[in-house]
Amino acid sequence: MTPEFDRRMLEALICPVTQTGLRYDAEKQELISKAAGLAYPIRDGIPVMLQDEARVLD
Repeated sequence: MTPEFDRRMLEALICPVTQTGLRYDAEKQELISKAAGLAYPIRDGIPVMLQDEARVLD
């Protein structure tokens, strides 16, 4: 079973590119930065906040 992302972390996390807030997408297990157009993956309950690991949004 994969550990779940603790939503309380969302209050403390910001996009490393734009320094703006993030939105949690539970279905895709990603943190979305609309300002940067990036989706940061959450792996084993841990957000990977690296631009090189982020997916570019459509």
